[in-house]
Amino acid sequence: MDTHTYAPAPASARRPSDLVGHTPVLWIGEPLAGAGRGFWAKLEGHNPGGIKDRPGLHMVARARTRGELADGAPIIESSSGTLGLGLALAGITFGHPVTVVTDPGLEPAIGRALAAYGADVETVPLAHPTGGWQQARREKVAELLAAQPGAWCPDQYNNPDNAAAYTPLAAELIAQLGRIDVLVASVGTGGHSAGISTALRRTFPDLALIGVDATGSTIFGQPAGQRLMRGLGSSIHPGNVAYEAFTEVHWVAPAEAVHSCRALARHHYASGGWSVGAVALVAGWAARTYPAGTRIAAIFPDGPHRYLDTIYNDGWCHDHHLLNTPAGLPEEPDEITGPGERTVTSWTRCTSVADPAPTAVRAVLAGAR
Repeated sequence: MDTHTYAPAPASARRPSDLVGHTPVLWIGEPLAGAGRGFWAKLEGHNPGGIKDRPGLHMVARARTRGELADGAPIIESSSGTLGLGLALAGITFGHPVTVVTDPGLEPAIGRALAAYGADVETVPLAHPTGGWQQARREKVAELLAAQPGAWCPDQYNNPDNAAAYTPLAAELIAQLGRIDVLVASVGTGGHSAGISTALRRTFPDLALIGVDATGSTIFGQPAGQRLMRGLGSSIHPGNVAYEAFTEVHWVAPAEAVHSCRALARHHYASGGWSVGAVALVAGWAARTYPAGTRIAAIFPDGPHRYLDTIYNDGWCHDHHLLNTPAGLPEEPDEITGPGERTVTSWTRCTSVADPAPTAVRAVLAGAR
């Protein structure tokens, strides 16, 4: 038998946590990028639960090492889904009961998956009047922590271990691509954009970091608005967002992300959720805009399966007016000189990036770490 005709077998694993990491990269060209242009997508959906398996495991392991999390103690955290899956994996790995506090926007399939993995799911019924669903979830987490002495919350928004968990991902990218000139990453808690860019800049100090946010998100100084997309954007100001690291930021609207997701699926058999669609749209623009030969890496945080009833469901998309737009994707973003110039409602770019949170708010966040 000619064994050279067969691809190497994947690594064998004793535990599911051993399957986290070493995810592949895939070349994405037309129609997201122009003819002869493209970018490399890091397919984090190949982790058991998605990109946040990495910080879920890492934050729990570090807390156990420091003595902050005792054997068998409960873990309680706010999540829109992906970190919940990562914490469920960590709970199975280290022997902790997990409670995920979420909101009505959680996809039913993820709620069922979390329950199947042994996690309790608590759903807050109402959004906070100013802090939105995230603030409402965080307040419920605080209530549950007070009722369970010894319980521990990772606080993914402000925990530096969240960002540190992505150092291995950066090392994988360097091994896979050799050189990275531009990194395109969605921004929610700020963990993976901060962690990957910090690690990459130790090798590539001139790396450009393009952040991808959602319209209606307050992270980069836009006013809070209703957000349909999950996994990127925020109605609070996470402490892990490394504002000084960004070269520019793009806001993307839901209909644009849906078109991008579907184009990826149709032409590359690789797609995912809101973050993937938004990142691919911006990375394709970067591939067309930067000089030929620029090596662009884009982070795809998950795969498409949890979105089959939303992004990939024509009826749901029509109900939310996401397919009632001119065919195809916009080729270029609008531009603003600063986040306070106007409220954006479609794909928009800004090269002026600064922390919009008052100094007093940052001091509180820093004290909470």
